[in-house]
Amino acid sequence: MNREELVAYALSKKGAREDYPFGPEPLVLKVGTKMFALIAEDAGGRPAISLKCEPETAYLLRQQYEAVKPGYHLNKQHWNTVTIDGTVPDGDIRGMIDESYALVARKLTRAEKEQLGLELRA
Repeated sequence: MNREELVAYALSKKGAREDYPFGPEPLVLKVGTKMFALIAEDAGGRPAISLKCEPETAYLLRQQYEAVKPGYHLNKQHWNTVTIDGTVPDGDIRGMIDESYALVARKLTRAEKEQLGLELRA
């Protein structure tokens, strides 16, 4: 995956939008008022995406892939930063984006969920 594919996939999620609250970098992807992904370049100029994750899963992904590190400038227990260098399969990256979006969308207020047309759980 490249940066454009990452952004396109993340924006395909219901209610997802781009934001730049920290300046021109990183690109922040939000659902409602909450961020679920940050996309920037690493020191080598490769795209990197930071994603929210359950703590146990975050740890396991870091053990499985060298390109997955604790979230850069984020809560290291709940966020991973993935360098897009070809070593993590695209399907796994999409799965990480899906999980991050789901974790964040689940925490939105009832009003935000209704406004975005997200399903409400009883």
